Amino acid sequence: MIVVTGAAGFIGSALVADLLAEGWQDIVAVDDFSRPDKAPNLAGKTLTAKVDREGFIPWLQANHRSVQFVFHLGARTDTTEFDRSIFDRLNLHYSQRVWEACAEHAIPLVYASSAATYGDGTLGYDDTDDTLPTRLRPLNPYGESKNDFDKWALAQERKPLFWAGLKFFNVYGPNEYHKGRMASVVFHAFNQIGATGGMKLFRSHRPDYKDGEQLRDFVYVKDVCAVCRFLMEDRRHSGLYNLGSGKARTFLDLARATFAAMGRQERISFIDTPADIRDKYQYFTEARMGKLVKAGFTRPFTTLEDGVTDYVRHYLMRGVGF
Repeated sequence: MIVVTGAAGFIGSALVADLLAEGWQDIVAVDDFSRPDKAPNLAGKTLTAKVDREGFIPWLQANHRSVQFVFHLGARTDTTEFDRSIFDRLNLHYSQRVWEACAEHAIPLVYASSAATYGDGTLGYDDTDDTLPTRLRPLNPYGESKNDFDKWALAQERKPLFWAGLKFFNVYGPNEYHKGRMASVVFHAFNQIGATGGMKLFRSHRPDYKDGEQLRDFVYVKDVCAVCRFLMEDRRHSGLYNLGSGKARTFLDLARATFAAMGRQERISFIDTPADIRDKYQYFTEARMGKLVKAGFTRPFTTLEDGVTDYVRHYLMRGVGF
């Protein structure tokens, strides 16, 4: 059995779909299944079992002999949430329990970290220096919780048989429809363009960046799934890994790709970045991907234009999931 936590969420459900498409059939989905807006993400998918998040650790203790691999992708991901106790409970302490169970039973583990651990990027985006997490200063409690777990994991003497923490950069793609404000800019651009004919981007509040030229490493969710499968099948090199495209692009690039995919004329304007996130806003992210390539993952990443086109034309325009 392969276990995916956060299986009803964005990346988790995309991974479930990808694994099924690749012929992996014995999949257990773990999540809080009480949210009806996430139910479509798993609709029509053949699962061995659904396990409630709060009952997962006892379930794993009872079924560990049948579990081949755990993808721990469940987390609270809202960067605008500032109640640290929520992140401590769901992103830190819960993850520690998953790690300890996998270590106890020699179960390989891949877990979701985040590029939010890098803060404003002053210290760079290096995933080869295991001392860096002790010096990082994330910009919000979400990033802090992810970095706290990375530091904890690196310090453990007792580790799973194989483990990898994936520092996701800006992931976009199908099955993020339930995420609301936290959905990707592609998703919001598609809906804005469809409703108004135009797209509003955040204005720059720094003199060294022009409006719309803030840079992000946008990575297509299908590439994320391919990396997850590679790590599950390879299992040779444990550690923290960046997971982006390796190429920073501007929000203007993304908006223009969305207009093009929709066959619509560009009409882009700018609004102030909301005050509640303005001081915590990253202006540049770019994953250094050499470590993953050195580990053996050599498949090219999807370009921004190709990823946006696939997402818009095959999913958003058709109103379907992955």
